[in-house]
Amino acid sequence: MEFHHPLLPPLAERGRLTLSEPELRAWGEAFGHAARAPLLVALSGDLGTGKTTLAQAICRGYGVQEPVTSPTYTLVHEYAGARSPVFHLDLYRLESPAALLEIGWYDIVGAPALVLVEWPEHAGTLLPADHVPIALDHAPEHPDRRVLLAG
Repeated sequence: MEFHHPLLPPLAERGRLTLSEPELRAWGEAFGHAARAPLLVALSGDLGTGKTTLAQAICRGYGVQEPVTSPTYTLVHEYAGARSPVFHLDLYRLESPAALLEIGWYDIVGAPALVLVEWPEHAGTLLPADHVPIALDHAPEHPDRRVLLAG
């Protein structure tokens, strides 16, 4: 299967930022505003690092009007964005990458949409190579801040 090769929004260039939660939200909104489908964004990081917070901000910047919630138990939520659909996946509870086929993985990643994937490492080799990686981590010296690694 062929996958798209998106142009990266300016905020997806390689970089390391240490951000407060309001700064993380602002960065995510700016990223969402700049994003153009088709685009798959892989959000990785430990529990509590802000993956869902960032996904919510990206959706807001992309024009999603409805509340964005974590799809931890349903695996995927679909939202109407201003420019295209948005698929938000949380693969934390995924039993195996093969289970992605049951939710229409290839249709989702092949859609002309913005696709946000939390816990992308659980997709294994099914994660397209042309995704935009964004990693979040706790900032050890500042417990109220997060380190964001993009690109």
